Amino acid sequence: MEEKTKQQIAREFQLHERDTGSADVQIALLTDHINRLTGHLQKNMKDHGSRHGLLQMVSRRRSLLDYLDRTDHPRYQKLLKKLNLRK
Repeated sequence: MEEKTKQQIAREFQLHERDTGSADVQIALLTDHINRLTGHLQKNMKDHGSRHGLLQMVSRRRSLLDYLDRTDHPRYQKLLKKLNLRK
C-alpha cells in the first residue's frame, strides 16, 4: 500500500471543500497513523512509548467513531466500510 500524505487523506474524506477537522477526516488520519505505528511495533516490540501512544490513538478513534455513530449512523457505516474497520 502506498503511503498517502495528510492532505491526500483529508481530501479523500472531507465533507466539503474547506473541511479539515470533521470526525471523518480525523478518523481517517488516526487510522492511517495507527496502521503505520502497528507496523513499526511489529518490528520494534520493546518500544513501549510508541505502544502507549498507539493505545491513546486507538482510544481517541473509538471515541470519534462512537460520536459519529450517535449523530449520523449512515455516515458512520459508510466510513467503516471505506476504512475497512470492524465494529
